[in-house]
Amino acid sequence: MPHLFSEKKDLDFVVELPDTGGEIELGKCKLTVIPAHFLHSAGNFSFYDSVSVANILFSGDIGASFMPPEGDYDFVLDFSKHVKYMENFHRRYMASNKVCRKWVSMVKELDIDIIAPQHGALFKGWKVIEDFLKWLESLECGIDLL
Repeated sequence: MPHLFSEKKDLDFVVELPDTGGEIELGKCKLTVIPAHFLHSAGNFSFYDSVSVANILFSGDIGASFMPPEGDYDFVLDFSKHVKYMENFHRRYMASNKVCRKWVSMVKELDIDIIAPQHGALFKGWKVIEDFLKWLESLECGIDLL
């Protein structure tokens, strides 16, 4: 990626990730890297932090929501009322149900307290997280809609 670095020494800050994911060490902590390829971008990854106060899955654009300013809130309390702020984005920008199911199958194995998308409200508590994962697992999106 020569366009990102002015000198070879800058490459010391780059962590190469295999397509299958893995772990990144940050001091004495480790983040688990979960493949999320083709869920909004081809080389996408999610990051799981099991060391912080809560077990947080940083999901990137998976679970992102775009709420009106007057209806903005920090945490999803009722998934059925929240889904309208996510649905159009996910139908258009997630590649297919097959990749959604693959990602869900990987993250279901984790002990998650919070799913933190890059945009919008956070999913906190097992009921809301479970509702979100079930929805994503069955979502027709991307090439499924052609």
